Amino acid sequence: MLSPRQLMRAKRWVQNPPSAKRVKFVFGVIAHALLIVGLEHFGFWPDWAKAERIPRKF
Repeated sequence: MLSPRQLMRAKRWVQNPPSAKRVKFVFGVIAHALLIVGLEHFGFWPDWAKAERIPRKF
């Protein structure tokens, strides 16, 4: 169930939707992120750009 805060935000978004330029920008950022994830998953991401996990010592 949506809270009143979320409903008010949705109302404002419907009354004043984002511009086409902003929507294209957001989809472009998402596409770049998915491209990077795909490259890393299939092994095409260079080793120097990968982060190594450091074990925690407690």
